[in-house]
Amino acid sequence: MRSIWNGAISFGLVSIPIKLVNATESRSVSFRQIHVEDGGRIRYRKVCELDGEEIGQAEIGKAYEDADGTMIPITDEDLAALPLPTAKTIEIVAFVPAGDIDPLQMDAAYYLSANGVPAAKPYTLLREALKRSDKVAVAKYALRGRERLGMLRVVDDVIAMHGLLWPDEIRAPEGVAPETPVTVREAELDLADALMATLGEVDITTLHDDYREAVEEMIAAKAAGGEGVAPPEPGEEGTGGQVIDLMAALEKSVRDAKEARGEPAEVTDIKSRPAKRTAAKKTAAKRTAAKKAPAKETAAKEAPAKGAAAKKSTAKKQPAKKQTAAARKSTSGKRSA
Repeated sequence: MRSIWNGAISFGLVSIPIKLVNATESRSVSFRQIHVEDGGRIRYRKVCELDGEEIGQAEIGKAYEDADGTMIPITDEDLAALPLPTAKTIEIVAFVPAGDIDPLQMDAAYYLSANGVPAAKPYTLLREALKRSDKVAVAKYALRGRERLGMLRVVDDVIAMHGLLWPDEIRAPEGVAPETPVTVREAELDLADALMATLGEVDITTLHDDYREAVEEMIAAKAAGGEGVAPPEPGEEGTGGQVIDLMAALEKSVRDAKEARGEPAEVTDIKSRPAKRTAAKKTAAKRTAAKKAPAKETAAKEAPAKGAAAKKSTAKKQPAKKQTAAARKSTSGKRSA
C-alpha cells in the first residue's frame, strides 16, 4: 500500500520512524455529469471572477476571507513558519481506556507501518505495551495543513491510528430528542427485547452493500443494450411519516425475523408475559392469604375453647359455693338445737 505521510511516533524520548497508510477505501460507484441532450461531458473550469480568464492550478493560491469580504492572501511560506511541532511527528500525549473515547469523535482510519529495519524494535515495543495495558494512545499530528487529534490502538499485529475530531467540533444534541413526553409500556419493551434476541448477532464481515450491487447490475444491463432494472412494485415502500400501530409493527417484525431464521413465527408467548406477571402476583397474594387464614382459624377455634373452659371452671366453682352455704345452715341448725 502506498504511504501518504512519512514521519515518526514520539513516545517519550523514543522516536519510531513510520509511514502512514490509508486503512479504508471507498467502494461507491461514482458518476459523471453530462449534457442530457447529447451526452457530452460537463467539466468545471476555474475562472477568475475579476478578469474572467481561466486559471491553471499553478496560478491558484490560498486566502482567508474576512467578515467584510476582504481576501487576505496566505502563502505556503506563511504556514511553514508557524510553530507546529507535530508537522512530522505523531506526538503521544496520554494513554487512556478505550471507553474514554466518544465514538462521535471517530474520523478517518490509518495503518502505521514501521519505516525501515531500525524502527522494528521500538514499533514492536509500543505495540506490545498497548496490548498489555489494554489502553489506547491519544496523540497529536499534522496532516494536510492542519493539526489533528488521533487515537492509536492495536489491530492484529499492526498499530492503527484513528483521526479524532477535536472536542469542540462535536455539536451538542440540542433539540434532537423528542420533546413530547412518551410512555413506553412493559409489553412494548418485551416485544423489542424479543426482536433484538431474534435478530441476534452477526458476523459483520458477511455484510455488503446491496445498493452498490444493484447499481452495478443496472450499469451492466444498460451497457449490454438493456433497459436496466424494473422499478419496485407499488406497496414496497416504507411507511414514511404515517402513524403506525407500534405493538402490531413489533409483533410483525418478530414474526418476520423468526421466519427468516427458520423458526416458528409465534409471538403469543411474548404477549402473555404481562399476564404471567399478574398471575404470579395473584398467586403470591393467595399464598399470603392462605398463611394468614390458618392463624385466624386457630384463633377462632381457640376462642370458643377458652370460653368453654371458662364456663366449666365457673360451673365447678359455683357448686362449691352452694355446698359451703348448705354446710353453714346445717351448722347453725345444730347449734340452735
